[in-house]
Amino acid sequence: MKQLTVLVDDKVGLLANLSYLLGRSKINIESISVASVGGKAVINLSVKDTKRTMEVLEANGYRCLQSDSMVVRLANRPGELAKMTRLLADSKINIEQASVVSQDEATSIYALRVDKPAKAEKVLGAYLRLDGEAEGEGAA
Repeated sequence: MKQLTVLVDDKVGLLANLSYLLGRSKINIESISVASVGGKAVINLSVKDTKRTMEVLEANGYRCLQSDSMVVRLANRPGELAKMTRLLADSKINIEQASVVSQDEATSIYALRVDKPAKAEKVLGAYLRLDGEAEGEGAA
């Protein structure tokens, strides 16, 4: 999954403007997380067409970075996120960004950006399976 990160000075109406630009361009936001840190806004977006989204945003003065995210599936119950993140920590894999993509009563889907993606894929195993046929202790 491709993810876009928008870095910009934080100001009132920023998210309204950004979402208006994307909506006007018929670009649907599939997931979003927003944080304000030290006067800067950090907006993480998942969209289907990252190239077109970057073109629209950059044409309107936004600085965008593109990165790969992995999608993991967890049972939606207390302690499951802790189990999965402990596997990464014990393998010396740093989580750079995490966001919930979707959630229902049984399952939580997260997008993760990590510093060692190939190693993380091996460590997480069944958490990466999204087809409902997950295996292993951590997957539902």
